[in-house]
Amino acid sequence: MEKDIFNINKNQLSYGRGYVYSLQYHLVWCTKYRKKVLKDGIDLECKKMLQDLAEEYRFQILAMEVMPDHIHMLVDCRPQFYISDMIKIMKGNLARQMFLLHPELKKELWGGHLWNPSYCAVTVSDRSREQVSAYIEGQKEKEKRKL
Repeated sequence: MEKDIFNINKNQLSYGRGYVYSLQYHLVWCTKYRKKVLKDGIDLECKKMLQDLAEEYRFQILAMEVMPDHIHMLVDCRPQFYISDMIKIMKGNLARQMFLLHPELKKELWGGHLWNPSYCAVTVSDRSREQVSAYIEGQKEKEKRKL
């Protein structure tokens, strides 16, 4: 018998009160003017802040890489979240905390904005999750090869 392509592995499902879901998104957003300011330890601070936000808002970060001028994330979130609200929360909180911890960033990013207003959100299937995760985790190596 042919394999049922619509059969979802129970371990990859999440359960809420009255619903079952599997929602993953590959998210990417850039710094304003693509300025390379997320480096020299600031990248690690961003990762920590994003992990804290994930815990607070109850979504899961499956993969993440903070590049000097952009952030890649693979997230799993509840169906109650609007992805636009989730990104607004992450970008807003990160910018506020970064400017408090590193006021020198405002000098490099005239206008007082850390992020470009745009973002990319792509749904991820069970079949492509490992590929997206490997792509995100390989970003630093890819950047090193460019130099």
